[in-house]
Amino acid sequence: MALGRKGPLGFWSVVAIGIGGMVGGGIFAVLGLAVELARGGTPVAFLVAGLVALVTSYSYVKLSIAFPSEGGTVEFINQAFGPGLFTGTLNVLLWLSYIVMLSLYAFAFGSYGASFFPLAAQPFWRHVFITAIVVALTGLNALDAEVVGKAEEGIVAVKIAILLFFVGVGIWSVTPGRLAPSTWSSPLELLAGGMIIFLAYEGFELIANTAGDVKNPAKTLPRAYYTAVLFVIALYVTVALVTVGNLPLNQIVSARDYALAAAARPFLGTFGFTLIAIAALLSTGSAINATLYGTARVSYIIAKEGELPAFLEKRVWNKPLEGLVITSGLTLLMANLFDLSSISMMGSAGFLLIFAVVNASNYRLAAKTGCKPWLALLGLGVCLMALGALVWQRAVTRPRELWVLVVMVGLSFAIEAAYRAVTGRRLQPTFAKKPLF
Repeated sequence: MALGRKGPLGFWSVVAIGIGGMVGGGIFAVLGLAVELARGGTPVAFLVAGLVALVTSYSYVKLSIAFPSEGGTVEFINQAFGPGLFTGTLNVLLWLSYIVMLSLYAFAFGSYGASFFPLAAQPFWRHVFITAIVVALTGLNALDAEVVGKAEEGIVAVKIAILLFFVGVGIWSVTPGRLAPSTWSSPLELLAGGMIIFLAYEGFELIANTAGDVKNPAKTLPRAYYTAVLFVIALYVTVALVTVGNLPLNQIVSARDYALAAAARPFLGTFGFTLIAIAALLSTGSAINATLYGTARVSYIIAKEGELPAFLEKRVWNKPLEGLVITSGLTLLMANLFDLSSISMMGSAGFLLIFAVVNASNYRLAAKTGCKPWLALLGLGVCLMALGALVWQRAVTRPRELWVLVVMVGLSFAIEAAYRAVTGRRLQPTFAKKPLF
């Protein structure tokens, strides 16, 4: 983000980065899926997912202050566990999870774009919009990513303003009966519903990548992390409340892929539907651009650490283009071949696993981060329980999706193990490790 090059970042700049990372395309993409799973309890599902993010943000605060680096999550895991097979596998998993996130944004962009066409034609147009936006923004990143980067702050402000307008107008026409506990899913399904949409909160960790440019980090970072996460929790919960309170559940589920626009129609009419759809296109488009830019650099950083093939470290025109092209190609395949539920499950499970390891890293490095070890362990436990609930729910309702998750984790391990076998790279821990427990 351009802010990072203007000098030390203050509190509000860092908060804006965190909010912009979370309120990307996630809420537009997963709201309908959340309602399908949690039903009238959707606001509670968003609250539960937000609390998991809030607990994990404690570890990010401590690690960001102790190890400020543009590598963020990659750097934290490397510091805690060294450059071994375990760390390499997780770093590859992080890269693949970002690709899943890109696929989710692209799927949402395609769905909102296709919503302007007749229902029967929407599947075709969704694929057209998915392919067009990924190809166009890949080209933009290859040539000059700053074109959209300079507009990112304005786009963030516009989409948040539209969401606040949606909440401010829609809250007055909510039907309380649609939110009654009798309309909720069972507690375990409610928890699982919150976890399958967890990736809507994932973006707070982008603050870690800017920690080296933050003014007075020991004071600014804790306030910025917690302010950003708490604001987004409040925003998501109220958006979910207005959506469920204004539109019957069956209509939200039938318009699952563009639920937020459909929810605006009862109290804002066609104008509201169009306004939210345009906001979704802007939001998901800018999120794709920012995530493409960042993910290409994640692959570059991981390659520099020696945990991805060296050709991903090469730069063309001073840009990591190999990583960009591979990332975009995998995004096109995933967004066009998988449905929203599968994509969301993969992304949420991937980030829950990674965040569990970040909490474990904070515990392992407690002497250097100055954290309260029990809080780091709490974060680890919460993430693992949330992941368990998600896996259970998928195993009961859509067991075939679990194979996709197994393949994603297995592929991460296979890529890292094969790379080490071919290159002959050996483990070179940089400092002594203590047992995790």
